[in-house]
Amino acid sequence: MNKPPFRIEQLDHLVLRVYDVPTMLAFYCDVLGCTVERRQDEIGLVQLRAGASLIDLVSLDSKLGRHGGAGPGTEGHNMDHLCLSVEGYDEAAIVAYLKERGVHVGDVGSRYGAKGEGPSIYLFDPQGNMVELKGPPAH
Repeated sequence: MNKPPFRIEQLDHLVLRVYDVPTMLAFYCDVLGCTVERRQDEIGLVQLRAGASLIDLVSLDSKLGRHGGAGPGTEGHNMDHLCLSVEGYDEAAIVAYLKERGVHVGDVGSRYGAKGEGPSIYLFDPQGNMVELKGPPAH
């Protein structure tokens, strides 16, 4: 079997189509600690730095957002979930922090990820997208 002439290094970016950019910006920046990397307001795009990767927010009513058709709703979502690897994983402190900010916290458990089996917390952004915060692998 032929191998591709390249090797995947990491997730570069992920794009979320959103109804309310300011609310999503507040969640991803103020709650999760992302920073605004770049804005392209003329096409409805805000790019957020998430460690070595980017999370792009695209307004559904923008030039770029309208290309994707109907937005997520009760019958469908943008994705199943996105997973963010985090340093300083302290489950109790993270859950308390999120709940203090009114974040809907879901299941907590051990799950497999890019670095192996380890602890993780599911939570939901203001639009209902599931986000996983993943701790270091268990040894």
